[in-house]
Amino acid sequence: MGHFLVRPEREDLKAILKLALPVIAVQLGLMLMGVVDTMVVGRVSAVALAAVALGNLATMTISSFGMGVLFALDPLVSQAVGAGDKNSIRRSVQRGMLIALLLCFPTAIALLPGNLVLPLLQQPAEVIPIASSYAQIRILGLLPFFGFVVLRQTLQAMQKLKPIVHTTLLANIVNLGADYALVFGWGPIPALGPLGSAWATTGIRWVVFFILIYIARRDLGPVLWPLDPESYRPRSLINTFKLGLPIGIQIQLEFLVFGVVGLLMGRLGSAAMAAHQVAINLASLTFMVPVGFSAAASVLVGHAVGAGEDAELRRRITASLFCGAAFMSTTAALFLLIPRELARLYTNVDAVIGIAILLIPIAGVFQVFDGIQVVSAGILRGMGDTRAPMVMNLVGFWLCGLPVSLYLAFGRDHGAQGLWWGLVVGLGAVALFLLLRIASRLRGEIRRVEVE
Repeated sequence: MGHFLVRPEREDLKAILKLALPVIAVQLGLMLMGVVDTMVVGRVSAVALAAVALGNLATMTISSFGMGVLFALDPLVSQAVGAGDKNSIRRSVQRGMLIALLLCFPTAIALLPGNLVLPLLQQPAEVIPIASSYAQIRILGLLPFFGFVVLRQTLQAMQKLKPIVHTTLLANIVNLGADYALVFGWGPIPALGPLGSAWATTGIRWVVFFILIYIARRDLGPVLWPLDPESYRPRSLINTFKLGLPIGIQIQLEFLVFGVVGLLMGRLGSAAMAAHQVAINLASLTFMVPVGFSAAASVLVGHAVGAGEDAELRRRITASLFCGAAFMSTTAALFLLIPRELARLYTNVDAVIGIAILLIPIAGVFQVFDGIQVVSAGILRGMGDTRAPMVMNLVGFWLCGLPVSLYLAFGRDHGAQGLWWGLVVGLGAVALFLLLRIASRLRGEIRRVEVE
């Protein structure tokens, strides 16, 4: 693989950081909205908190497929920007908006039968009605959610990040007020309890969507209007969807494997489940940083491909991988050195801390693999290579990692630690497969993706 690990220049590292830092801020801002929702609903009751957590898990797991499909805009728009092709930028964005609308229908249908599906998953009876209603209310926010993804990926590809950062900051402020008002009531607004959080999130998504369009109107206006008849040719729409389909499946598979491990953890007891939540929350928080580097890599690699700059392409690949691995190595050291202190940030229950301090160092081990695999996926997405990462995700997580989790946890009685070592194996396999794929792609010519 040495032929693609060329030494990046200082300007390459600056370009990655300049683009990645705002993306990281946005990711953390979006995550913070979920944290606020949890904190507010947690003041209602334990049942309310469990129901909202379950409803949110179902909503995000199902809608993650559509979000992944729309990531097809990453290579299409970024490569068009690199090539200076304004017509392709406009057509790609307008196709993305139409696909976003169409994705709402199957996603909504999948979210409707919660009262039928959740009992089959052996969820607590008292939380099922609330969780199901929560998911159904969130259906009303699918269109602005998918629309926001289209606009966000477009602005990232254009390297216009300020509007997204400002919109996310404003959304967090409005979300806090809306949560309290709708959950507990305020003035003429009745207290809606845990379902108030669903209404708040749904309303915020519409507000965020229109605010982003307004703030970024100079950049988005020319690509959203006037409508280009070429944008809606069936063959081009199908090709765009086919480009994004493997990304949607890939993200869905990753969501599901962590969900399955979470359900398996519940079989080991409440303390194990709580410790799992502590460790996975810490890992999710640090994961937002390589997600930023992944988005930056996708954009900058796409620019280089569109411009036909092979040397720049190789330098930016190395710079992206270096940044992702370096950050996750740092957080891995923290997870390995101070697991008890990190666990105590979340809980003072000795039984939970006792298991968490065993899981957090394992999370430290998979930090590095996780950083490499997500950045590698962004690099391949920037090249327009979406199918291979899906296959490698399936093989790494479901054929390598999950069987190891099951064997170690229940075949060898290693419990919670066994489940997490399986995640390490899965992430390590995916990271290795993706690196090999990058090396393979760079042996040949990297051509711009065409869907026209």
